[in-house]
Amino acid sequence: MRRRDFIAGLGGAAAWPLAARAQQAPTMPVVGYLQSGSEANVAFMAAFRKGLAEAGFVEGQNVAIEFRWLVGQEDRLPEMAAELVRRRVAVIMGNTAGALAAKAATATIPIVFISGGDPVALGLVKSLNRPGGNVTGISFQTVELLGKSLGLLREMAPQTERFAAFLNPNSVLAEANLEGLQASAANLGLSVEILHVSTIRDIDAAFANLAQKPHSALLISADPFFTGRRVQLATLAARHAIPAIYIREFVETGGLMGYGPRVQNAYELAGIYAGRFLKGEKPADLPVQQPTKFELVINLTTARAIGITVPNTLLALADEVIE
Repeated sequence: MRRRDFIAGLGGAAAWPLAARAQQAPTMPVVGYLQSGSEANVAFMAAFRKGLAEAGFVEGQNVAIEFRWLVGQEDRLPEMAAELVRRRVAVIMGNTAGALAAKAATATIPIVFISGGDPVALGLVKSLNRPGGNVTGISFQTVELLGKSLGLLREMAPQTERFAAFLNPNSVLAEANLEGLQASAANLGLSVEILHVSTIRDIDAAFANLAQKPHSALLISADPFFTGRRVQLATLAARHAIPAIYIREFVETGGLMGYGPRVQNAYELAGIYAGRFLKGEKPADLPVQQPTKFELVINLTTARAIGITVPNTLLALADEVIE
């Protein structure tokens, strides 16, 4: 054998196992992040990444995340869910609409949800303690909190002559939110005007409507569409001097008052659950988590700007007061 042939033969023999090892190297697992909302919710994404890291998975190091945002295009959620399934992601994380689309697309890929509705009534799980199937997650009961929020708003603005509420008619929770709000208003002896808001144009029109009538107060229900525009909504409410109540995250961007659990904590827990799925745990074995703490946050700077004197009773109840 000629020397050059021998060397070439050695090179081929040495290269083969390297190529084989490269082909057999494990691929980085992918988490599909499917949301009927806006990428403006960066704090929620950061919280989800934090939860993943607590479970031992850091984006770009040992896990990848593929984001699918469909604000205003909720009808495409089934298509995007099917795409993630074809992509063979290891886990899918979604809000209510995203999780429902994912559940319809796969019965095997683990799904973790974050929902303000009743996950049993929505068909996401069989029960809270024993979810069954491939879905579990976090439910923060925003529908049930509408009555409490409405009562707090009345206490904040006792001179209110007109109560209004923004509801997104395109939300999968629209009917539950409407029923919950109507029942709460009846219990409080109030009449609440429902304003359907699902586009930027609707937002402008709704505030123009509110501004025409003095002594109005506003409740904005928890919804991905509203949360992604919380700066705009809080700014418009302040500009028109309309006392409003939201989920607590709005207060950090200038909203007057917020009530409910920390949604960021729910996203962090969802990240932990996703990490546990990546380690091999099954959704059927992990119960649906629910918040145990609900916080009242008041922004005194906004109150002064719109001419509201916050009652001492509310200040005493507040978990946090922003000066």
